[in-house]
Amino acid sequence: AGSGAGADMRTEISTAAAFVTRLLRAAGGVGEEQLRCFRECLQEAMLEHYKHHWFPLVPSKGSGYRCIRINHKMDPLIGKAAGMIGLSHERLFQLLPSELTLWVDPFEVSYRIGEDGSICVLYESPQPGGKAAKQLESRTSCKEEWRIGRSSPSKSYNMMTVSS
Repeated sequence: AGSGAGADMRTEISTAAAFVTRLLRAAGGVGEEQLRCFRECLQEAMLEHYKHHWFPLVPSKGSGYRCIRINHKMDPLIGKAAGMIGLSHERLFQLLPSELTLWVDPFEVSYRIGEDGSICVLYESPQPGGKAAKQLESRTSCKEEWRIGRSSPSKSYNMMTVSS
């Protein structure tokens, strides 16, 4: 149960950890007990890693630092959690997409599979103070770097905002 406190990153982190765990489960060959342990280890690693890099008032600040990435190199947080359940980096590369980017930001968790894939939002909650419109133009760091390398404009980047 979330307290709704701005500094609480547990919802975002558990969403991200659950997503990576689902990818592992879908690939098969990893037991439920191992998956549960992996998810807990990953959440712990993320909480520790993001502790001083979580800025709810400026959600894009530190985004590159919180970006989880598999790109022919294994993300150290995923690698660490996998090591706890005895999965080697080689095995992880077989189980997980070879190109995966996961952005864990205050109020939003999104991911992209493949370098040119669409960005999909896993979790989104309105920012306190109603700065939702401002949020889109403040996307920098990790998200910017792949857009700059493109020659053609991307149609998949138009984010849908759903107000409930």
